[in-house]
Amino acid sequence: MHITGHAPGRIALLGSGETSLAGGRVFESLARVLPTPLRVAVLETPAGFELNSDRVAGRVADFLAVRLQNYRPQVIVISARARGTRFSPDDPALTEPLLHADLTFMGPGSPTYAVRQLRDSLAWARMIARQRIGATLAFASAAVVAISAYALPVYEIYKAGHDLHWQLGLDLFGPYGLKLVFVPHWNNAEGGAELDTSRCFMGRARFEVLRAMLPADATVVGIDEHTALAVDLADGMAQVMGAGDVTVLSRDAERVFSAGDRFSLAEFGPFTWPAPEAGLPPGAWAEALAAHEADHAAPAPSAEVLALVAEREAARRRRDWAAADALRARIAALGWQVQDTPEGPQCVPVT
Repeated sequence: MHITGHAPGRIALLGSGETSLAGGRVFESLARVLPTPLRVAVLETPAGFELNSDRVAGRVADFLAVRLQNYRPQVIVISARARGTRFSPDDPALTEPLLHADLTFMGPGSPTYAVRQLRDSLAWARMIARQRIGATLAFASAAVVAISAYALPVYEIYKAGHDLHWQLGLDLFGPYGLKLVFVPHWNNAEGGAELDTSRCFMGRARFEVLRAMLPADATVVGIDEHTALAVDLADGMAQVMGAGDVTVLSRDAERVFSAGDRFSLAEFGPFTWPAPEAGLPPGAWAEALAAHEADHAAPAPSAEVLALVAEREAARRRRDWAAADALRARIAALGWQVQDTPEGPQCVPVT
């Protein structure tokens, strides 16, 4: 399935371990079908409230630059930390790389902070529009929670003792007819025998109370640590990758999928196709299309190349084949190949 002729990009959700061996394998599987050189954007927003947020995102950027080196990655960290500052996710220049990225990653930090900063933001609109044209999005940990229809306030409940509640999330899959609640760190065991920290540190008993607070049509998707769920919207399929399982909980069923399993997105609910601009602010879709077309426009030969082509054509007309061949070599050295056609010489880039 395509959106107006464009196949939407894949979406990868990592339960944890984005810079681990398992995470590296996930990123490589994503990169394998993307253009080379690979343009990668790492969005700093979920950790934007932390004093070292640049290093939180920078560590992932450094990891991707090394792990994906076979794809000649061009990695940029987008420091969209907080609205109302010079690092705002609404800044057009700061978020411009999101319109051109083949792979955008967002990861550790606070889920609710990420939601506050990105909801209705320019950065989010550009990410979503670009993904609908073909870019891949990858999320880990806090970002996985943030893109849910309802986001789990992990720090507020686990660290600050707030009453059990949910907050509205960024709802990435809402336009596709799916009401999904993602819970990474599903099998976390940091608490040992004394404290149940599964279900993203909520524990089984407390999470069951939380689950009962969700709307009846919401589907919970629990992702184990060092495990990823790769969603291919174009094929309508999802696949589990990594070390653990993915648990899908609807009101009337519980299904567990293990590493290597593929299953239909219908397991999540009534999957539908949105209009390309659904959920986007006015102009966002057209802007993304224009950026995509500019990125893929055929390059034009320089004035120097065109002059050499004309000189070569003159040499051919006077049957000076040695001069014509020498000019062809000079043109090739500048990155262009001359093709002689009935309509005249044509220039194509050397591949």
